Amino acid sequence: MYIPDIEREDEDIPKDLFRVEGFKAYYAVPLIAKGRVLGVLEVFMRNPRNVNNEWREFLETLAGQVAIAIDNAELFNNLQRSNIELLKAYDETIEALSYALDLKDKETEGHSQRVTDLTLRIAKEMGIPEEQLIHIKRGALLHDIGKMGIPDSILLKPGKLSDEEWAIMKMHPVYAYQMLSQIEYLRPALDIPYCHHEKWDGSGYPWGLKGKEIPLAARIFAIVDVFDALSNDRPYRKAWQIEKVLEYIREQSGKHFDPQIVEVFVRLIKEKSISE
Repeated sequence: MYIPDIEREDEDIPKDLFRVEGFKAYYAVPLIAKGRVLGVLEVFMRNPRNVNNEWREFLETLAGQVAIAIDNAELFNNLQRSNIELLKAYDETIEALSYALDLKDKETEGHSQRVTDLTLRIAKEMGIPEEQLIHIKRGALLHDIGKMGIPDSILLKPGKLSDEEWAIMKMHPVYAYQMLSQIEYLRPALDIPYCHHEKWDGSGYPWGLKGKEIPLAARIFAIVDVFDALSNDRPYRKAWQIEKVLEYIREQSGKHFDPQIVEVFVRLIKEKSISE
């Protein structure tokens, strides 16, 4: 649309608005990309001028480039939104799966969510970067996914496991690695499912890692998992008092647990108990 002289234009346009700014002429070009009109590029001129073909072609070229830029930005935003929605769906699936694992293993209600929340709290306290926390969260939720490979006759056995059965049970971290390592976005979350049964003194499994050979996330989770197990009722025993659990964890410092993490953990639990 080209209006070379607004005052002489017979069309019903808001001329008063043009007079306030002193605009004399007007040119509008649609912004079209892939057959869609994305907007309008408008030019307001205070000094009427002859609009020749060269000027018009330049404006139309500019409008085409603007339309492409808007379309690309829209595509990028849509892609980002799709990725966010996809990751959200993944994480919701992980949470549902962790709940199903609790049910299968007859864990106390909310076990996986409790240990995940507490693990994240300690990780933040220890200064673990924000971008790593999402991997820790996923790993904590899926910490026992390897038990899906353990026969129910062993997993749900009410009595003590035989040596042969215990050897099979000890394979569940390896099964977790085999399952999760095939999923690219879960590979950074493997530390907890794979190594949370390793012990600071090297007596854990599956590899007998010692000290700081054990990934930090797994060292944190090992304490949290034991704390949650002892402080909640189980079919074979009543929950321990918090102070008794903390006493056991302190006693295992340097044996089962990283001494530095034990200090942080005990302090946070006491602070939480006081605040409650």
